[in-house]
Amino acid sequence: MIRINLLPQPRPKARRGASMPASASMQSIVLLIGAVVGLTALGGLYMFNGRKLETKQLRVQQLTQRKAELERVKAEVEGFMRQKEMLDQRIAVIQELQRNKVGGQELLDAVANTVVRTETLWLTLMERKGNSLTFEGTAASLTAVANFITQLRRSGYFDRVEIKESRQDDKNKELQIFLFTLTADFALPGAPKQQQAPAAQQPTGARPPAAKS
Repeated sequence: MIRINLLPQPRPKARRGASMPASASMQSIVLLIGAVVGLTALGGLYMFNGRKLETKQLRVQQLTQRKAELERVKAEVEGFMRQKEMLDQRIAVIQELQRNKVGGQELLDAVANTVVRTETLWLTLMERKGNSLTFEGTAASLTAVANFITQLRRSGYFDRVEIKESRQDDKNKELQIFLFTLTADFALPGAPKQQQAPAAQQPTGARPPAAKS
């Protein structure tokens, strides 16, 4: 037999876990908005750093090109400097040859005349550098060396005649031979002359000039 209860029955209470609270929904929305904002900020920062990196890379390329240009210019300048040095050396050689060429015959004649006028004296070396001359030779006495210096000064072709060395040759025991070294400046007559140096002093320890026999 079926019984029907017609009395009103209380409704069952809804379970609490059946629906999401409003606070939880708000937290989710806030988190979503925060994530979107964060991603947007990161995206903007990434783009900014990307543009900055591109600018730096472009600057590096420009500096690299500038460096290459400067190195090329430097190489050209070094090449020009080497060419200049070579030309300067050639000009110096030509000028030296010209200086040695001027008065060459007059120089030989003047030296020959002075040697001829000086007895018992022989030249073994005459070196010329520009207008500077160096004489080396032998003589039978210091008087002959002094006479040679006097003849050089009187010739009118030589200035600043100085004796650098005068000593007796120890290798030759049989004969009394003196070795000497002189310096002088060659100048053509009429050309501007340098100030005459003081008379050459006799070297220390040298024997006094002996009188000619």
